[in-house]
Amino acid sequence: QVQLVESGGGLVQAGGSLRLSCAASGSIFSIHAMRWYRQAPGKQRGLVAFISSGGTTNYADSVKGRFTISRDNAKNTVYVQMNSLKPEDTAVYYCNADIYYCGYVSYWGQGTQVTVSS
Repeated sequence: QVQLVESGGGLVQAGGSLRLSCAASGSIFSIHAMRWYRQAPGKQRGLVAFISSGGTTNYADSVKGRFTISRDNAKNTVYVQMNSLKPEDTAVYYCNADIYYCGYVSYWGQGTQVTVSS
C-alpha cells in the first residue's frame, strides 16, 4: 500500500508564490518518474511538470520559467515551487509517481487546491 500526500496549496494573490509538496509513504522499493498535474473546473487534467529519477525535468509551456519541480529522494518527496502565479494557474494540483515494489504502479495523490486571485 502506497500513499501520496500533497500539501502547500492555498489562496494567493496574482504575482505571489506557493510551494507544493508531495510525500510518498508505504511499500516502496524505488520511485521513478514523479509529476505534477492540474485540473481546473470544466477542464481536463493536464501535465504541469515532470522529473525523472535522475533529475531531468520538463514543463508545460504555460509554466516554463515560473515553476520549478524538484525532488528529495531520501524523503520520497517531490516539490513544485510556483512563482509569478496567475489567475489561470487556479486549479486542483495532483502529484503522480511511478513506484516500484513488486512491479511498477502509478500512484496519485488526493489533490490540493491552488487559488490565485486577481
